[in-house]
Amino acid sequence: MHLTARQTEIVALAKTHGRVQVEELASHFDVTPQTIRMDINSLCAGRVLVRFHGGAIFPETNENVEYEARRQIAALEKAAIGAETARLIPDQSSLFINIGTTTEAVGHSLINHRGLMVVTNNINVANSLRLYPTFEVTIAGGVVRQSDGGIVGEAAIDFINQFRVDYAVIGASAIDPDGSLLDFDFREVKVAQAIIANARHVILVADSTKFTRRAPVKIATLTQIDTFVTDRITEPSIRRICADGDVRVIETSP
Repeated sequence: MHLTARQTEIVALAKTHGRVQVEELASHFDVTPQTIRMDINSLCAGRVLVRFHGGAIFPETNENVEYEARRQIAALEKAAIGAETARLIPDQSSLFINIGTTTEAVGHSLINHRGLMVVTNNINVANSLRLYPTFEVTIAGGVVRQSDGGIVGEAAIDFINQFRVDYAVIGASAIDPDGSLLDFDFREVKVAQAIIANARHVILVADSTKFTRRAPVKIATLTQIDTFVTDRITEPSIRRICADGDVRVIETSP
């Protein structure tokens, strides 16, 4: 796509700092926030940047964006996905919840459930759900990533392989048009694969920005998923893959 001089500088700022904010850019360029939003909309439509509430990030192909920025990307969509996913999980069931800001949104939406057994390699999920006396929360051992509290490594895989649960709630950093679910950390991917292998019903939770991102490590394919909960599917090929693979699709904002 052709970029204006201002859009080129916006991309350079996003690449340098990882993210840009509408209000800060409006002040920097001495233009209105509306003008900046139009620039960001154009850059996101061209897949140069990825939008989050109040700004945009530069999508790296070999490393993930910082945790706080990821929490803000599509925050409302993630909350809706979390609420819809929680409705699929009955009381008195067992489930895995893996690493990710969208899976954390699912955890937040489970607080009115009763009798859940939650097995997780996500410190943030364990810390929030441990407060509810009707939940049994079990956390994996292993290497704790400083960036987001995710637990990865061979010890976490061995731990997950001891269980056979009713549901698994997993996320992905990117979804390719061919249906590949992708992530950045090979160690995290190996744990996610163990989670998929040891659940009776696998639920993928991912917002539509994941269709515009790229990541280098393959977790699985959509055909290995039972239910896909998203805000909306923007890639026709993904819809076809889900239909052909008998994957149930739930869109919160179709």
